[in-house]
Amino acid sequence: MLILLPPSEGKAQRGRGRPLDLSRLSFPELADARDRVLDALTTSSALPNAVARLTAPVGAAAEVERNVRIRELGTLPAERLYTGVLYDALDLASMETAARRRARRWIVVTSALFGAVHLGDPLPPYRLPICANLEGLAGPDQTAGLESYWRQHLPAPLTEAAGGGVIVDCRSSSYTPLWRPAGDLAERWVQIRVPGASHSAKHTRGLVTRHLCVAGSTARHVPAVADEIGRAFAVELHEPARPGKPWILDVHPPSPA
Repeated sequence: MLILLPPSEGKAQRGRGRPLDLSRLSFPELADARDRVLDALTTSSALPNAVARLTAPVGAAAEVERNVRIRELGTLPAERLYTGVLYDALDLASMETAARRRARRWIVVTSALFGAVHLGDPLPPYRLPICANLEGLAGPDQTAGLESYWRQHLPAPLTEAAGGGVIVDCRSSSYTPLWRPAGDLAERWVQIRVPGASHSAKHTRGLVTRHLCVAGSTARHVPAVADEIGRAFAVELHEPARPGKPWILDVHPPSPA
């Protein structure tokens, strides 16, 4: 199983591990692509209009400035770097050992800075939304968008990561375009859709991810995964609108206690 999560805007502000070493990250074939984004981020973060380029609020100016030193900062595992509603609901630290191992193996976070990472990858704190406009990252079409940049680099490693399992997509709409499973993979791709406000949707996607990791589902087809999620949530499964499109699983947030 491959479970896709978005990063969080909220992040831990300090790492105590060794500085970033791209050779220690998952998906080593992305090293050159990551290096280029890191260069573009440090350059852009030093510009007078850096806060605007990174679409950051004025209050985040210090975080933008910190990007300039990103290669020198201490790191911490992605599972501790990313904070916020979804990751609080996932609550990796409280899982038993087997479930935690599955989470570290199955979950991939699609990242504006690193493309794709596993939860154990050591990363520095950073500020970079997917909508940022980085200096020096423009491709042949003269666009500098991170979305189009990573769309060129992620298909091969994520296709391999998916293997023959189901792809459970818990990403937000901002990160879905970075990689859309194609061909036969699309038949095993299900997007988790949660009615309601953004906070509730993030919380529920975190709980769904946790449930799958704890349950240790071995399902190889989307309907079977939907049945597993349905053991803990009210769900409705919708078949793909047409070939190449994902299944959609509507998951209703749990009722307040």
